[in-house]
Amino acid sequence: MPNTYSQIYIHFVFAVQSRDALIDAQWRESLYQYIGGIVRKRKQHAVAIGGIHDHVHLLVSMNPTISPSDLIADVKRTTSKWINENHLVLGRFAWQEGFGAFSYAKSQIDNVIRYIQNQEEHHRKITFREEYIDFLKAFGVEFDEKYIFYDV
Repeated sequence: MPNTYSQIYIHFVFAVQSRDALIDAQWRESLYQYIGGIVRKRKQHAVAIGGIHDHVHLLVSMNPTISPSDLIADVKRTTSKWINENHLVLGRFAWQEGFGAFSYAKSQIDNVIRYIQNQEEHHRKITFREEYIDFLKAFGVEFDEKYIFYDV
């Protein structure tokens, strides 16, 4: 789209199905690189990718050429296939249905990047569920407890 200018930063959060601890530290970086490739292929820019064994945080500088839902659907579908084809887990890998998407101003991006890069440290103090509910509350997102990422 000529003459279309934008600056849209979206912080995505999505979890492994049943919140199983399946994202092994041995291949986690490869997963993040793969996610970055998917985002680039969709003509978006992955600013930061991080997480721990049961969920991923992805900060994307978005173009208005794709919806956030379409981007994350592609990321989840493609990475599930990659993980399963490479037999990185026992059994079948899948992401939990749904995701969180939170927008930030450019002035906040450095803090968001640090937050994403320090997930292991962060989760020594707080569970993923607590973190996710904190995000929803901080951003004023109405939610129903029964649809929050569930535990095993």
